[in-house]
Amino acid sequence: MLIHPQFDPIALSLGPISIHWYGLMYLLAFTQFILLGRYRIKRNAAPINTEQLDDLLFYGVLGVIIGGRLGQVVFYEPDYYLAHPWQAFAIWKGGMSFHGGFLGVLIAMALWTRKTHIAWLRITDFIAPLVPLGLAAGRIGNFINGELWGRLADPNLPWAMAFPQSGDLAPRHPSQLYHVGLEGLALFALLWLWTAKPRPTGAASGIFLIGYGTFRFITEYFREPDHGIFGQSYSISMGQWLSLPMLLIGIAMLIFAYRRKSL
Repeated sequence: MLIHPQFDPIALSLGPISIHWYGLMYLLAFTQFILLGRYRIKRNAAPINTEQLDDLLFYGVLGVIIGGRLGQVVFYEPDYYLAHPWQAFAIWKGGMSFHGGFLGVLIAMALWTRKTHIAWLRITDFIAPLVPLGLAAGRIGNFINGELWGRLADPNLPWAMAFPQSGDLAPRHPSQLYHVGLEGLALFALLWLWTAKPRPTGAASGIFLIGYGTFRFITEYFREPDHGIFGQSYSISMGQWLSLPMLLIGIAMLIFAYRRKSL
């Protein structure tokens, strides 16, 4: 059985300023978004130019941070943050909900497309393959922090790992790394290959919703369930409840995109 390395969550200290690994992972996520976005623009596979990409990222960053934190507060820990409201601003300590961040980005993209008069679905199709590697970076940050550990695992599992932060040294699934593999690398490969050819408007967005919803539903079975607004459930977790609408909407979007193309 492996033991979590117990990384120092602070990557670098410069006097009174501390730079956390979790923050660096977000910086890495935004950097890869810009690099991949510029690559697609150079390949004429984008509805925007590089200047618009920088502006789009600014809106996206606000959506991720504000939506992700609000999602954590509302979906997962409302009682805690009602008792400790100022902790809602301590994003450097971790605690960001993907589903909240996802909704935040959708709203941010709606505001951006309203300003630029570019079709909203064209933008969501463009950013869909740019997101998964950023998700992977965030999950690596979770692993470094030793948070969001997995459920109990067979001690004979070669990669079973003990997380002291859990309060015991029982063997557990390193579920953060499962998220990296499926929601990050596998989803990126799927979307990058899918968008290599022209697709109907909305199809890439639908594939993203289907892929993420499916992969997240699977990985949640290996992750210790969070205390969400529906309580803590080992049958269907909060993350799975929030992923189900994504999966269903993604299927509907994909069907609609191809039906509209045929018409």
